[in-house]
Amino acid sequence: MSGTESVFRETSAEPRTEAVPFSHLSLELGHLYMEDFAEGPSRLRRHFAAVRPWADAARTVLGPPHSGRRPRISTCFLIDDYFSRLSTPAELIPPLLETAAAAGLTIDYLARESGCAGPLRGDSAHRDRADLAECVLHRLVESPPPGSTGFRQPVSRTGWLSNGRRAPAQRTSAALESTGAVWQPPSETGARGHSVFMDVELWSGHEEERTWSCAFLAAVWQLVRLGLLRDKGRAVLTPTPWDDEKFPADWDALPPVLRLNPRAAPFTAYVTCSVLPTRFLPVEHAVRVILDQVQVEAGAFTQVAERCAAEDFSLPAGVVDRTYYVFPPGL
Repeated sequence: MSGTESVFRETSAEPRTEAVPFSHLSLELGHLYMEDFAEGPSRLRRHFAAVRPWADAARTVLGPPHSGRRPRISTCFLIDDYFSRLSTPAELIPPLLETAAAAGLTIDYLARESGCAGPLRGDSAHRDRADLAECVLHRLVESPPPGSTGFRQPVSRTGWLSNGRRAPAQRTSAALESTGAVWQPPSETGARGHSVFMDVELWSGHEEERTWSCAFLAAVWQLVRLGLLRDKGRAVLTPTPWDDEKFPADWDALPPVLRLNPRAAPFTAYVTCSVLPTRFLPVEHAVRVILDQVQVEAGAFTQVAERCAAEDFSLPAGVVDRTYYVFPPGL
């Protein structure tokens, strides 16, 4: 068939990718469990005293953008209200903010970890949105290891995601021993010299009642801070301004992300830096395995690239390379 064919497409079939504002850096000042808060004010004082010098260093390392303007930096803090709720926002948040301020730190944005799981707030404008964690799960594209035959079940069924080839499952029996079957070790895809293989559990429980893992929710948290998540083209977990001195007694009455500082730079940023206790190191390794296999919506990815180019701000091409960490000793 020759000639030019005209293709007609409904405008509604191409949802517009909503734009979000960007800082240069999103600096996370902590991620604590309810058990940490239960230790009392001294635990918070130790935390922010240890975080302060590293937070200052992270700001300095970023340096000014090529435009010569002052870099836009926003701070955030993530509270775990997903795995346990030993206290209420009214009891927990005020001393948290006061202790941070006493250490010379300002928390611009406060987020709830349950917000990374979903569902998003059930108001009329958002009622048709899916759970945020489910949206990210559907965007996972497993990297097939060399020599893979596709025999392995997909992550959407198993709930496990690896960064390479797992060791083959074999039964130990006299029959197999007689065939000379040899054990094969797991291997990391793209390993440099030796493998550091990791298999990450994304959730536990049945599909109808999943409990998402800390690593998977932390990966969602990073994608939200990087401004790379959309739901049918719309921005997700946009911060809600909060100027009320009183906090509710119920976590579900609190928006997923609060903007506490009205003069704060944007919540989403080109790069992220998280100052975390050392116990989070294996979790964040798992986060990087997950981020390396997430297919980001093209419109969101393009928007970030265009913004950076306009500001002459150098940005790594890979999503995982836009996340940085500091693990202070003794934190």
